[in-house]
Amino acid sequence: MTRRSIALILFIFLVACSGVAFSIDLRAAQPESSATSASEPSHAPAEHGVLHRVMMVVFQLSLILLAAKLGGEFTERYLKQPGVLGELVAGILISPYLFGAHLHLPFIGSILAPPQPGSFEAANNLPVPFAVYAIAQIAAVVLLFMAGLETDLQSFIRYGLASTTVAVGGVIFPMIAGMWLAVISGHARSYLDPAALFLGAMMVATSVGITARILTEIHKLDTPEGVTILGGAVVDDVLGILVLAIVIGITNAERSGQTINMGAIGVTTAKAVGIWLGLMAFFLMFKNVLARVVEWFKSAGAGYAVALAVCFFASALAESFGLAMIIGAYIVGLAMSATRVKEYLEESLYGIYHALVPVFFVVLGMMVDVNKMAATWKFGLLVSLIAVFTKQFGAGLAAMPVGFNFLGAMRIGVGMVPRGEVALIVAGVGLTAGAISQELFGISIMMTVITTLVAPIALVPIFQRGGSGLRRARPLEQPGEEV
Repeated sequence: MTRRSIALILFIFLVACSGVAFSIDLRAAQPESSATSASEPSHAPAEHGVLHRVMMVVFQLSLILLAAKLGGEFTERYLKQPGVLGELVAGILISPYLFGAHLHLPFIGSILAPPQPGSFEAANNLPVPFAVYAIAQIAAVVLLFMAGLETDLQSFIRYGLASTTVAVGGVIFPMIAGMWLAVISGHARSYLDPAALFLGAMMVATSVGITARILTEIHKLDTPEGVTILGGAVVDDVLGILVLAIVIGITNAERSGQTINMGAIGVTTAKAVGIWLGLMAFFLMFKNVLARVVEWFKSAGAGYAVALAVCFFASALAESFGLAMIIGAYIVGLAMSATRVKEYLEESLYGIYHALVPVFFVVLGMMVDVNKMAATWKFGLLVSLIAVFTKQFGAGLAAMPVGFNFLGAMRIGVGMVPRGEVALIVAGVGLTAGAISQELFGISIMMTVITTLVAPIALVPIFQRGGSGLRRARPLEQPGEEV
């Protein structure tokens, strides 16, 4: 099929979906007297039935997936940036706050309209249909399951000291800065306010995927700095998820009327860490049993379906314990990354991953109120700049005591700058929980985009300068090995 044919098909599809100026919603022309009230379900017209709702969800997913792939294709092909940026922007464009409210299908009507007052979505701060949001959360679970699968436990343990030191330095400074920014801007009453805690948590996590992609493209993934950055990003994400668990615990405690003090924070932290370690120990202990169960199924697709079932179960279990679903998904993925079914699961799940995960990022973009974000763009820019500086300073400073010189510390600091999936997940949890406002949610999206753009621009030149980033001996090598 030629490019002209593809472009024509996409154009016809978009015109049919948008229909802003050309389509006529025939139902809008019907008199109100013909509408059947909700109290008379037996006389309800077909368009208000279950199949109509399913049809609307299918239309919505069709538009969301097309927007995701067009946005991702554009940013990867023409801007040479990760596709996630295009997916986020595509979601913002088709959101109910922008063009989504005006997207109509002939004879069907609006397919991405804002929720009606009194609806389930409006009562739970959801600007998107619940069914679409639920699918996006399932996509987030799959995303973190794959992130766990792609983690190399052996390398993580081998390079653990330097990576953990860098990660801790890269967590403390952004967390404190985020809480401080929330307080001085008036978005939070105190440093223990959920809004302050959530903004701090949003600024913590480094994107493993974005960092790994940049280092791979410049052929620096296997350098001491590259190994440390990647390991630090993994630890960073783990710490970010733990911070999220602690923040959720504090938020729930505040809502239940409990007094929040350092003792309560200590209890919440111990509970979150204890549940995390307990789940981790359980799944690591039985990881080989799970692998044998997966291998026992011989029918097509049964193995990875069972693995997903375990992943979903662990996600629901983590949520029932007061943690986030993504924590359970990450734990199962991390445990199964050390088994012989790792490659089989990765290969089998890539199709599901590429179909579902873009929905998550587009839906996150759809939840951004561009009007409120535009009103606070100066504060958003300030947050983004401080997010870049604190991560670079904290991670770079922590790298120097473990064997890196100033150049190596700068490389590591810059490599830890891009935020990504976990930051967006934290923001989404905070918004739907009512802990952060639309302004802070939009600011988190802005921060993610800016830090992701800054990283490759700064990282490539600083690696191309050449020269060792180590002070003396290579801290990550074993005798007789090459890095």
